[in-house]
Amino acid sequence: MTKNKVKKHPKNQGGCELGRGVIKDNFLAAVVTSRLFKQQIIIAKKGKGAYQRTQKHKGQESYLIAV
Repeated sequence: MTKNKVKKHPKNQGGCELGRGVIKDNFLAAVVTSRLFKQQIIIAKKGKGAYQRTQKHKGQESYLIAV
């Protein structure tokens, strides 16, 4: 007698790669804190928002250098 082997279907992993491995508890919290939802800061190189003040005029320069 031979045993009938039952074929197991692999679990369907979601559509997007989050870089988190296997998510066990809260899927939505893992998605929101993943690299997919990371804020991007884009610095304008041309146009109205492109003007950059020097550190001296921003108030970022140390007091000893400014005096």
